[in-house]
Amino acid sequence: MSRTLTLLLAAATLSACAPYEPEPVSPYQWQQRQERIERQEAERLRRCETMDQQSERYARECARTGASQ
Repeated sequence: MSRTLTLLLAAATLSACAPYEPEPVSPYQWQQRQERIERQEAERLRRCETMDQQSERYARECARTGASQ
């Protein structure tokens, strides 16, 4: 019984982990990664501009540590 419980807990823990993303190895891959990050951040900022600043979603998705808003 304890072995089954241990296996279930291990499976649940591993399934919650973020997918592995290998580090880029070439300058092209680094550039692609940086451009993807910049696009995602620009998209996040556009969404935040249209959200109600008093909402829970705004607090969760638009607040950045170290940022003064």
